[in-house]
Amino acid sequence: MTPLAFIGALLIGLSLGLMGSGGSILTVPVLVYLVHEPEKLAITESLAIVGCISLFGLLPHARKGLVDWRRFALFGLPGIVGTTLGATLSQSLSGSVQLTIFAVVMLLAAVMMFRPAAKETAEPGAYSPVATSAQGLGVGVLTGLVGVGGGFLIVPALVLLGKLPMKYAVGTSLAIITLNSFTGFAKHLAQSNEPLHWPLMGLFAVIGVAGSYAGSRLSGSFNNAQLRRGFAVFLVCMGAYVLAVNGPKVLHPAPAAAVLETIKP
Repeated sequence: MTPLAFIGALLIGLSLGLMGSGGSILTVPVLVYLVHEPEKLAITESLAIVGCISLFGLLPHARKGLVDWRRFALFGLPGIVGTTLGATLSQSLSGSVQLTIFAVVMLLAAVMMFRPAAKETAEPGAYSPVATSAQGLGVGVLTGLVGVGGGFLIVPALVLLGKLPMKYAVGTSLAIITLNSFTGFAKHLAQSNEPLHWPLMGLFAVIGVAGSYAGSRLSGSFNNAQLRRGFAVFLVCMGAYVLAVNGPKVLHPAPAAAVLETIKP
């Protein structure tokens, strides 16, 4: 693994530890552009990596009782259905189409991070179980389709729409991301015959977990609003690059004959 890829893996964990979200949206670009994995393989591998990092991040919150398991069930169980649907749909899409969708998701994440952070409530408030399940379904489809955990959507949904205090929202979000990621990984694994690079995935997971732990220890030393804005600027640049690379491939796909010619021995 190149030094840049190592740094990318560390940034994935640091962003999760510092801000509680955003790390998973870096995993696919790092695997594709720094490690040079094929697009579809990168999406499958990213789900396993994100699932492992989220699981280790979840454990301290669960030990402290800071996971709302009822909200997890309402959001996460429909997410299993959505993730399965998204992974199934991804089979009919090219890697370029998936990365184009991913770029749009990155830009959406940047917009969400430019906005002020969700305000914390002291106690859980009233919420709609139906709306919570619908949100879970939608986030699950996104996870299965392009391999992003969706923490940047889950946390605001739980806090602003679900009236869940932030101290519970972060742990609950990590539980949901873990469930969706491993569900998506299992589905992609069942659909694909391409061998995965298990040592690479394990190394990324270990570095990501270490970075997440370091980020959580350093989180009190930084201004969270400035961190979010800086990360949002980075996502705009990265999203624009991914869109510029893959958008033309989607708009002007190579003729089938040309594709076959390029893969002849």
